[in-house]
Order: sequence, then C-alpha cells, then structure tokens
Amino acid sequence: MISRRRFLQSSAVVAAGTGVLPLALAAKDAKASLPASIAALKSLREQAKPITTAERLQRIERARQLMAQNALDAILLMEGTSLRYFTGIRWWGGERLFAMVVPVKGEPFYVCPAFEEGRAREQIAHIAADQADVRTWQEDENPYQRVAQGLLDRGISTGKLGLEETVRFVFADGIGTAAAGAKIASATPVTAGCRTIKSDHEIALMRLAAQVTLAAYAATWRALKPGMTQNDVAALVSAAHSQLGFEGGADVQVGEFSALPHGSITPQVIREGTIVLMDGGCNAEGYASDISRTFVLGKPTDKMKQVFEIVHRAQSAALAAARPGVECGAVDAAARKVITDAGYGPDYAHFSHRVGHGMGMDGHEWPYLVRGNPTKLAANMTFSDEPGIYIRGEFGVRLEDDMHITENGAELFTPQSPSLVDPFGKA
Repeated sequence: MISRRRFLQSSAVVAAGTGVLPLALAAKDAKASLPASIAALKSLREQAKPITTAERLQRIERARQLMAQNALDAILLMEGTSLRYFTGIRWWGGERLFAMVVPVKGEPFYVCPAFEEGRAREQIAHIAADQADVRTWQEDENPYQRVAQGLLDRGISTGKLGLEETVRFVFADGIGTAAAGAKIASATPVTAGCRTIKSDHEIALMRLAAQVTLAAYAATWRALKPGMTQNDVAALVSAAHSQLGFEGGADVQVGEFSALPHGSITPQVIREGTIVLMDGGCNAEGYASDISRTFVLGKPTDKMKQVFEIVHRAQSAALAAARPGVECGAVDAAARKVITDAGYGPDYAHFSHRVGHGMGMDGHEWPYLVRGNPTKLAANMTFSDEPGIYIRGEFGVRLEDDMHITENGAELFTPQSPSLVDPFGKA
C-alpha cells in the first residue's frame, strides 16, 4: 500500500514540472558527484542485525499466551506487518487468499494458492520444519473451505477465531461463511499485545533507524542552498540515506506550506529566511524511524524563533510526562498545555494533531498519544514525540523524535533540535 509520505513524494515530483535538476538524482549518473557532506557519510548497514528464527518462535509462544488470556482458540494472519512480525514471510497476493492460522494449541497451518506453494514453502521453511501443514487450493476452488477444514482438523471448528485487523472484508466474509460454526473476533489483543512491547533487539533497530535518518538530514542540511526546490531536497535526503546503507526519504515543505502538517504538492523553492520542514524516516530490518526537523536558511524572524521555542518546550514536556503507568492521553495533555498557555490554543487551533503515535514495524501503530486514550504506558513501548504549531498562510514548526519508554521514564533516540539556525548541533 502506498503511504501518505510516498504519495506526497511522487506527487510532488510530478507537480514540480520544471526547476533545478535534483542533485541527488544527477548523482545516479556515474559521472556526477554527491555534495561533500553526503559523500562523506559511511554505511551503517552492518549494525542492523536481522530478527532471528528463535525470536519469531518466542513471539508465537507469546501470542498463544495472549490467545488464552483473551479466550481465542486461534488467530488468522494474512499478508502484512503482523505476518512478517511472527514469521518473516513477505507475501503479496491481491485477491487470492494466503493465510496462516495459529491455534492456541498445536501447530499452525497455512492456506495457499496451489501455484504459489513453492514460494510459500520457501518462506515458511524459515519458521517451520519441512513438514509444515500447507493446504493448497486450485483457482476454481473455494479457499475458505480449506480454512474451515483446518479448524475442524484442529478441533476448533466451533471455537473463537481472531482475525488480524488488516484482513479485508472479502476475506473475513468468506471465512465467516465457510467456517459458520466459528465465532469471528478481533485478533488485535494478541497482535498489538505482542507488537506494542518491544524487545531489546527491536529497540536497537529503531534507535539505529532514527540515528540514520538524523544523520541523513544533517548531511542534507549542510548541502542546501537557496533556489533549491522541495524535490531537490527530498532527493538529497534519499541519497543520504542510501549512502548510509538504508532506503529512506522525507517530505519537504517550505514557507507557508509548512503550516500544512502533511504538506502540499505545490512546487516550492527555498529562499533565505523561509521555514523548511522535513518529515521522514527509514527502515532498519523492518523497524521504522519517523523524524521531523524545522529550520531556516539565513535569519529567522523573532516570531519564528518564539514559535520554535514553544514547540521545543512542548516536546520536552511530553518527554517528561511519559513514564510507565501514565495514561497515553496525559502525554498529549502535557505538550498541549505548553502550546495553549503560550497563546496558540485552544485545543487543536494551531496544534492540530495528537502529540504522538506508537511506532515499530509500522511507522504508525498502537497505542496513540491522544486525548482521551486511557491506555497506560509500559516499559519498552515506542512512540513519536511530535508537537507542532501551524499558522496558516505563514509557517509551521514541528519537532519530532522517536521516544522509548524506559523502566523509570522515557528517552529520545536522537538529540532534540537546538534551534532554527542550528537544527542538528553536533549531529
């Protein structure tokens, strides 16, 4: 599925039409050279250690514990993040059913298009032995009957089957019809229950991803010049990530368009004294970063500096409020109070979004740091911490770093931005 960030990047390139040739795109030509700050970057790829089979098997056992606690007899996973989380299987299949069913007791079984069996077994072999129970269906057969038969063979045909939340309706409906004796429920208490609390290995990968993105941003910032378009800058960010050994990128918004939290496809050019907002990230062995930096080339106005300072204090307030046992909504409230007290309220008037979202293999996942969310923080949850102030027609400022809940409080994976004119300090 195309992400909001990827949509804006591709749309912006089309919309730009004319302008300065993106320097990083020119660097794809063997005869071209990258800016010195980006060329000097060294690959960090070897620091990204893959998730092991043993870790995935531990995740499946944890899922079974949560199934028992939530009275689920099995969960069904299809293509997407949770399937990758538990198995490492990367699947695409469109309208054809490929599913993994994990019972609370006994071995999993798989339902697969017959012509895809080879591809399926190749990937399943990384998580299961050669005798994995793979049930195939031909193109003119009903795949949902294979699911129903598998449940019957496991003795849970009248049990409670949890479906992962991204399963499309057409599949959920087909399964519910074929396995009419089963009660269909949500598997989110299991999938979110496992994925929300990160292991030390996951934390290390997320920390690395955040540090890579910040280094890519800093190198890009040092290469910027007035007259570049937002697409030139985005291309440099992608090139910097690549130089560091990772695929990554950023949306770039300039001037008045920085007041739109998720940006605009309108062609934009950097001028001295205008706000530039970068929002993006990368992926380290399946784990995401999400970083925003706001800065000015040249001299910012007093109002810009004042707004930056308010947002900086709001980010610090959210960080200080976050610790085990605190409700998610309280973290949003801490940041929002700083902004409201400074005259940029009430409510969502200028700080128009929640202060943060859960992070992990998906850039946005549970839980969410938003008003009214009573979910309590726990050690090894991970979030964005991203307050902002957006003044329509003028500019916006957002500061975003990725936050790890520790045993006694919280930490950011990357240093906070010092100022509009020195956004990366010693980074």
